[in-house]
Amino acid sequence: MAKRRAATEMKATMPLGDFLVAYLQRAGVTHLFGLPGDLVLGLFQRFGHARGLDIVTFSHEPSVGFAADGYARSTRRLGVLCVTYGAGGHNVVNPVAGAYAEQVPLLVVSGGPGDAEAKLALVHHQVKDVEAQSRIFSEVTCIARTLRHPERAALEVHEVVGTILREMRPGYLEIHRDWVDVKIPVPPELREWNGRFARPASHRRKLQEAVSDTLERLRAAKKPFLVGGVELFRERAETDFRRLAERLGAPVATTVLAKGVFPMDHPLHAGIHMGPFSHARIRKRMREADLVLALGVQQTDLNLGAAKPQVAPEREVWAHSQRVEISYHQYSDVTLKDFVSALAGAKLPRFRERVVYADNLKPAGAKARPSRTLRINDLLLEVNHFLSRHPGMHVVAESGDMLFGGLEVRTHGGALYFAQGYYASMGFAIPAALGIEIGTGVRPLVLCGDGGFQMTGTEIAHAVGRGLRPLVVLVNNGGWGIFRPVTPRRELLEIPPWPYAELARQLGGRGFVAETPGELRAALEEAEASDAFSLVECRVPESDLSPLSRRYIKASAKRAGAG
Repeated sequence: MAKRRAATEMKATMPLGDFLVAYLQRAGVTHLFGLPGDLVLGLFQRFGHARGLDIVTFSHEPSVGFAADGYARSTRRLGVLCVTYGAGGHNVVNPVAGAYAEQVPLLVVSGGPGDAEAKLALVHHQVKDVEAQSRIFSEVTCIARTLRHPERAALEVHEVVGTILREMRPGYLEIHRDWVDVKIPVPPELREWNGRFARPASHRRKLQEAVSDTLERLRAAKKPFLVGGVELFRERAETDFRRLAERLGAPVATTVLAKGVFPMDHPLHAGIHMGPFSHARIRKRMREADLVLALGVQQTDLNLGAAKPQVAPEREVWAHSQRVEISYHQYSDVTLKDFVSALAGAKLPRFRERVVYADNLKPAGAKARPSRTLRINDLLLEVNHFLSRHPGMHVVAESGDMLFGGLEVRTHGGALYFAQGYYASMGFAIPAALGIEIGTGVRPLVLCGDGGFQMTGTEIAHAVGRGLRPLVVLVNNGGWGIFRPVTPRRELLEIPPWPYAELARQLGGRGFVAETPGELRAALEEAEASDAFSLVECRVPESDLSPLSRRYIKASAKRAGAG
């Protein structure tokens, strides 16, 4: 405790670099993801002092960004990444853009050239002018600041971090290298700050009326249906959502990113909602509903299945992070957390509906041979069998076929599912899984295609030094399989053949090859027992895809052709 007080101590005047370290630690930051570079070395060294932050480095800046994203998603804390100016900063634009789209709180700290060198000539890593990088990041963050005024620097840092946590989106701080040792004043309100940020408060009267309006509709309903979205997790409202569902006794579906927010083994869980791509039973039940409560659900093309909402406005309630829409009424300044909590504590009607979980997988059947050729359907069945035997493992899915195939995976024991289910940048899964395990201490299972793995998969080598043990299920279909149904020129989708299992062994982990369901089952169990990271290379037919991927890609191609 004494060491923590010393690390977070703020003086009336102190060097900017020391202030930033103390400030972040007081705000609860323990880890920093980054890569050093010449224009950020001084600040990087401050972050890594004896009482500093735990520095996590990777081999390339995009992976640093994805890992910080995974850390922030899974812990619901501020993720911090530090990169050098230009070549480093521009490398993390894509991961930061993904975090912005998916509402992940990241603080990006970048170095920059000193004032004297910037005035003399063009500085290496510079593009148009010294301000170019800041302008770029202003497009993919909710707030971007370059610190230039010592008297305001401390409060500007506080403003940036507060905005990030209020809006749940990335923010940007640029600190030029000759500013690290600049003495800045620290106002008394920051020296006395307890490290917490006030949670947005609901307008009391609007909250009461939104709840009353919803209760009136619930009491008149015969077949209500609940849909849970990822904002429930971000707003820490998932416990109240579960209590609401159990008190109502109504069926629940969740969206792609909310898998696990409502326990997937709960008797009220009906399955995953994805608009017209949902299972037929879920679509039918949605049509029959006389009231749909969509709580924390983002209206994205993937959540809605690239279609309009299936429910008429007069029989729906949409609750978002800061507003509630009930039929044609809208209540602003009502937080999702307060709304769900108030509903869960109200006097509710009771419905007693029998719910059966639905997915798109075909059961293997009693006569299925474990030695048959492995297909994606078999792979997902085996992963579900494995997760039921080893509850508590988070699942991380790469974009591509495994994003859609991952919809059929069921987590157990409070485990969660993570993916870039809206922005969908490939290369996310492996570094994000490492960030998730660093943040939560929970071993993740990663679903990854061979194309996505060739982007960032070798970052798994960093698992060894940190004692991390991700279990990677790699689908090897020899190329960009998700586009094969709609691309005439097959050669455009080919990728070099890698010896994935052997590569895992050479990088310090365990490597397995599975070509049949039986081999996959055995490999998963052996990998689970290992103290090292593991990769199971699953060799499947080139043309094979998950059922949902095939439907989604063909529908997208049809819409594109019609357009």
